[in-house]
Amino acid sequence: MKLNRIIALLAATAIVAIYSTGCVTEEKREAKLQAEAKVSKEQAEKAALAKVPGGTIREGELEKEHGKLIWSFDISTPNSTDIKEVQVDAITGELVSVKTESLAAEAKEKKKEKEEDEKDEKK
Repeated sequence: MKLNRIIALLAATAIVAIYSTGCVTEEKREAKLQAEAKVSKEQAEKAALAKVPGGTIREGELEKEHGKLIWSFDISTPNSTDIKEVQVDAITGELVSVKTESLAAEAKEKKKEKEEDEKDEKK
């Protein structure tokens, strides 16, 4: 009985340690990307919203995509279930792309990104 408690405590400690390491790694990655960016999130948001009148930003992140540092925003619009993904160059502030995605495509993309992040954390 006492052995079971010790094993459970060790397992819980290991889970917390692994989760904490992932969070620290993600924070370091974010800080590194922020240091490289010349365009603030607020400036990029303004540029993105100018391309989607009446839109509301649901999510925004700084990421490297195809070797380019970008701000990527998912923007919803009234009376539509589609999401506009607007990408702004984080160095120049120029518009990189505007794509329309269905909710299903958006969910699929999020799942793929999560799997890639988990794979990167294991490296």
